[in-house]
Amino acid sequence: MTRGLRHSLSALTVAVLLAAHVGAAGPTGASPLLQRFLAVDDPTPTQFRALRHLEARNEKFDKRAWMDVWTEVDASGFHYEIVGEDGSDTIRSKVFRAALDLERNMWAAGEPDGGALTPDNYVFEERGAQPDGLASLVVKPRRKGLLMIDGSIFLNPDDGELVRIEGQLTKTPSFWTRRIEIVRWYQRIGGVRMPTALETVAMVRIAGPSTFRMTYEYESINGQKVGNPQPRTLARAGLY
Repeated sequence: MTRGLRHSLSALTVAVLLAAHVGAAGPTGASPLLQRFLAVDDPTPTQFRALRHLEARNEKFDKRAWMDVWTEVDASGFHYEIVGEDGSDTIRSKVFRAALDLERNMWAAGEPDGGALTPDNYVFEERGAQPDGLASLVVKPRRKGLLMIDGSIFLNPDDGELVRIEGQLTKTPSFWTRRIEIVRWYQRIGGVRMPTALETVAMVRIAGPSTFRMTYEYESINGQKVGNPQPRTLARAGLY
């Protein structure tokens, strides 16, 4: 494996996890839209079980892979079980398993809130209505860091509910990674705001762009059954 591809995969592993840490604090003196966003009830899930589908690829080196994984969080921590996979061994080990192991370690240590979407961490600027009907706020980090995103959040204008976040990590994990762009979608399920999809593109010297996508289908949240997801077959994955 070339050095460029190795660093490309490492960058994707970091992006997969750091994009997860968003949240809101209490109301502050700001625009009505920001006030609504910060006032939204945002309980932390104490338990969830979800089926995730992961896909990643690097076109330059013609590497791609997919994986289906049951993930669960409860009082004992984060657990995962791989139920289907195919494609590049390198991606499956260096991206998928590495990200899942790191997520398990982060839950064990207590989820960090250094990148939470709060006035302590970000300056917010209202952009108004967007073509898709959502309202948008520019988020400018007050400092650089691997947890910080320079970009925009997209909200339901009626209640301030977070729908999507888009941006670029303000700090990359190595010299080899020039830029990491992230889009993450959210939905309130069982009364809890949960991520439903993540896309990242890491621009890496020599290796070029490497892409990652992860979707979540939830079976239960905080002890409440919310769905009945089923693992995909190779044909359903549609990659090979």
